[in-house]
Amino acid sequence: MSHTAEIIAVGTELLLGNIANTNAQVLSQSLSGLGVNVFWHTVVGDNPERLAQAVSVARRRADILITTGGLGPTYDDLTKQTICAAFGKPLVFHPDILEDIRDFYTKNLHAPMPENNRQQAELPEGCVIFDNPVGTAPGCAFEAGGVHVLMLPGPPHEMETMLHRWVEPYLRGLSQEVIVSHDIMTFGLGESYVDELLHERMARMENPSLATYAKPCEVRLRATAKAAGVPEAEALLAPVVAQVREALGEYVYGVDVQDLAQVCMEELLKKGLTLSTAESCTGGLVARRITALPGASRVYRGGVVSYWTEVKAAVLGVPQEVLDTYGAVSEPTARAMAEGARRVTGAEIGVSVTGVAGPDPDERNNPVGLVFIGLSTPDGTFCRRTESGRRRRDRIQDLAANHALDMVRRYLTGLRP
Repeated sequence: MSHTAEIIAVGTELLLGNIANTNAQVLSQSLSGLGVNVFWHTVVGDNPERLAQAVSVARRRADILITTGGLGPTYDDLTKQTICAAFGKPLVFHPDILEDIRDFYTKNLHAPMPENNRQQAELPEGCVIFDNPVGTAPGCAFEAGGVHVLMLPGPPHEMETMLHRWVEPYLRGLSQEVIVSHDIMTFGLGESYVDELLHERMARMENPSLATYAKPCEVRLRATAKAAGVPEAEALLAPVVAQVREALGEYVYGVDVQDLAQVCMEELLKKGLTLSTAESCTGGLVARRITALPGASRVYRGGVVSYWTEVKAAVLGVPQEVLDTYGAVSEPTARAMAEGARRVTGAEIGVSVTGVAGPDPDERNNPVGLVFIGLSTPDGTFCRRTESGRRRRDRIQDLAANHALDMVRRYLTGLRP
């Protein structure tokens, strides 16, 4: 039997935008892997009337209802009371749970328990209790009228602990199917072009399915299959992934990988090579993406942020004649910067970025969005010119950094940079 879930996050702070609803994301990822379809996310403030309305709607369209938040000890923590009223479930006081809460205050907070925490020891009659080893609010689950209701605490660490400790085993017992997905990562093609190439195929697919998602500067294709078990789902997905790879060719840079930086680092490690950077308009963004990865010190030797023209000449050794003749934003300068990065750091590969991130054209009237990326390797120096138009400054920088990493990736995998 296939189950359908709705996640209701309770908390006025979510509606005000003070915090992000990361719980819904984590829950959806977990439920997907358990074969549970998540069709709706709802956010409700700390208001019992509106929560009751949301529960009334949810129970008519989903057979699994998961709430997060509103299980605390304060006056506005009314999730249990509201849901129990909606399902006709009385709250029952558990003295043993109250003692556990007292012990938590004594051992972890080194303070006596406030008396208003007593309401956290009240739970729906006949429910399955989810203990909370990292907080004071226990969770619970019950079934009523064909709907499974699960109530979890709002703090993400508490929610995730309870999810893995209790919720996943509970839901695994309800579902006899699994959902498996693979993310096929691409760079260099727009979403509309990818959709045009694969539209007919995607439109015909049901299980497995294939959908495109535009990420900043990239396109991700998610292939998803539902089956009785993981091996069966993987057997359905294998030909889909192979077909997408064949259709998109060298624009596919990986499957289930984090990003271009991860792919570059893995290839550098595989080949025993090191990388250096010379950046202008990206201000060290390429270096930051590489060094954000654990183990980056094994492949990244260092870099120079040469924002001023004088630094390009004095530190990277870009010939003054090149700068005077062609300017800082040019192919000859990008090539010289990449070569200078290799020379200064001793790395086998040097990549450079120089361009106009805006908001105005540069002193030579080069347009906003014009960027040159240089790549210096033992096999020669290459250059790529990109023009992204008058986008936001940060989008131009992100796109330029991706182009730089893509050139490195292509060289390391035997493609033309």
